[in-house]
Amino acid sequence: VFRYTTPEGRVTAEANPNGALENIAGICNAGRNVVGLMPHPERAAEPLLGSEDGRPLFESMLTATIPR
Repeated sequence: VFRYTTPEGRVTAEANPNGALENIAGICNAGRNVVGLMPHPERAAEPLLGSEDGRPLFESMLTATIPR
């Protein structure tokens, strides 16, 4: 579901902060209704927490269309 990449979208060793296999940052189950993430976007979702970098992830979930 998610990979560590450069800002340009390249999967490189330098973009991988923790050595995750194949730069994997997030996975999902076969039904695609459960997602697990290594990064913690909830820790960067409000200015009070010091950053809003994670906020777009949550906003995208609100507008996503789920195929049925």
